[in-house]
Amino acid sequence: MLALPAACSPATQGTAEKPPHTVQRNAPAEQQPAQEEKIDPEAEREKQASELVAKMSTEEKVAQIFVVSPESAAHFSGTVTAAGEVSREAFNARPVGGIVYSAINLDTPQQTKQMLETMQKTSLERLGLPLFTCVDEEGGTVARVSGQRAMGVESYPDMREVGDAGDLERAEQIGAEMGKYLTDLGFNVDFAPVADVVTNPDNYVVDVRAFGSDPQLVADMDSAFTRGLHKHPILATYKHFPGHGSTAEDSHAETAIAQSDKAAFENVDLLPFKQGIADGVQLMMVGHITFPNINDESVPASLSEWALQDVAREQLGFEGILITDSMQMGAITNHYSASEAAVASFRAGIDMILMPADFDAAYEGILAAVRDGTISQQRLDESLVRIIKTKLDLAKK
Repeated sequence: MLALPAACSPATQGTAEKPPHTVQRNAPAEQQPAQEEKIDPEAEREKQASELVAKMSTEEKVAQIFVVSPESAAHFSGTVTAAGEVSREAFNARPVGGIVYSAINLDTPQQTKQMLETMQKTSLERLGLPLFTCVDEEGGTVARVSGQRAMGVESYPDMREVGDAGDLERAEQIGAEMGKYLTDLGFNVDFAPVADVVTNPDNYVVDVRAFGSDPQLVADMDSAFTRGLHKHPILATYKHFPGHGSTAEDSHAETAIAQSDKAAFENVDLLPFKQGIADGVQLMMVGHITFPNINDESVPASLSEWALQDVAREQLGFEGILITDSMQMGAITNHYSASEAAVASFRAGIDMILMPADFDAAYEGILAAVRDGTISQQRLDESLVRIIKTKLDLAKK
């Protein structure tokens, strides 16, 4: 509460000396104590994030835009299953924004929890910010945690089975159950749900991972799953923007080519993402997909100003974090070096770069581009504010 001036304080009004025979009256409206100003939470969060960004070095900012494997983060050639001194020292030297864990990193619940707790503590001590601890936990064929018996949690069917049943309550229940065990283990970001609408019968990459081929059903199922997930301090990530459902190619091997025309793109592919944005989703993963029937760019969406700026930001009004799909996929590595891909994607409008093929090269490439002005400090700070605003939200949960 704002302090009242002494002359207006209720405590002094009754004791001040008054002329004889005067009647004490209420002060005019304009003299009443001022109402406490309402604070805009979004503006306050923006201000706090901007202040934190201003205190960071360029090297720290660049490190924050990367989400890498624990092996890349630690510069370790083997498999990381613990966070020891090597991991801590590597993070302190290059404090990445997030680490994504695969099944090979997860042996038991206790081992996983201890590893993630150590890295989270390291991030808080180094920057005063949480680390994005990420995992692909869709259910069915993509389940890094529930797919392993040793982790001791229930396994789930492919989401197509859930979508075919049309049971929104079941989708929400699965999201809530996943959110619970992921939180218990120390994760705070799930690279799910799949928001693709599968309209190409030859699409074997997304296929049963998606809820179905009806856009409104997929949108509603995604929303239900996300409601469940968000009952816990876990961030959902809608993927693969702007829609992988009409492709036949596997972007792990080559750029996927969407068959959608403009009408299908607007009314089918984008619908689940539009609904997710309206629901408040804070992360969207961008696929390595081209849309030749709509846009003549030959680059995948993850490197495309059209997809990232025109569609995501301007058309859909998305203000959250845009993160690439894994940059180790053939769709990227067959055509770009790790440095070239990182710089191109960030210049096009990406906020975070996931799993570059060569983390050192990608990091140095971005850093050099900032230093020579190819990427402006303002552009870098825009993404950092989005990242840190989201991390501040996580810290409050």
